[in-house]
Parts: sequence; structure tokens; C-alpha cells
Amino acid sequence: MKWLLLGALLGVLLAVPQALDLTTSAVAGLAAKPLLVAFVLGAVIRPYLPVPGRWTR
Repeated sequence: MKWLLLGALLGVLLAVPQALDLTTSAVAGLAAKPLLVAFVLGAVIRPYLPVPGRWTR
């Protein structure tokens, strides 16, 4: 599914030249917000982090 979406995005970027400018400006605008970037990176990495065990007495 990921490759299908990537192929569709590349197809749109090749078919519509203005889409590259729009995509570039949207990515630059989102990357300028550090809180959003940190949240997205945390959401992506979270499933791969080890889960700490419970405290034992």
C-alpha cells in the first residue's frame, strides 16, 4: 500500500508541474513547526520502542 501511494504521488508530480511547487511549499511549511515535527517523529518511532517492565517489590 505504501508503494502504491508513493507511485501515485510521483505520478501526480510528473503529470502536473505545479504540484511540485505546492508539495515543496507544504513540506517546508510543516517542517518549520518544531512541535509538529517532534510529535510526528514520536508517533512514528513509538511502536519500535521497548516497553519497560513493571516495578517489582
